[in-house]
Amino acid sequence: MYRHILIPTDGSELAHRAVTHGLSLAKAVGAKVTALVVEASYNVYDLPASRIDLISSAFAEYAERAKAHAAKILDGVAAEAKAAGVACETVQMTHDHPYEAIVATAKEKGCDLIVMASHGRAGIAAVVLGSVTTKVLTHTKIPVLVCH
Repeated sequence: MYRHILIPTDGSELAHRAVTHGLSLAKAVGAKVTALVVEASYNVYDLPASRIDLISSAFAEYAERAKAHAAKILDGVAAEAKAAGVACETVQMTHDHPYEAIVATAKEKGCDLIVMASHGRAGIAAVVLGSVTTKVLTHTKIPVLVCH
């Protein structure tokens, strides 16, 4: 049925439920897994104008923190996969639009299923911004299993 499952995660509790579900499914069907964390690019506008001199050091510091954050999440997923006897590759990407990175990674890696959490936004934010999950559902032809 499924041979290669992509599991994008942001390390949240809800995303971890999707990781657990995806690993269980992979074990049940004998699939391998690719775990993905997408970190946003550094936003120079987050730096106060009075501290514009700090751009290069702030960028480097942000990149280190993002890399460490992703590594911590992916190491945890890889450990869970190993404990479950599931082959797991980990991927960390930097991209301003996580849904694009998820769809591209699924296609590039030859995944035949994406298992992800429903990142529920409420009210006007859902209408204006949309969720990563909704955008993945809209922009991929690969089946998506959404875990609530």
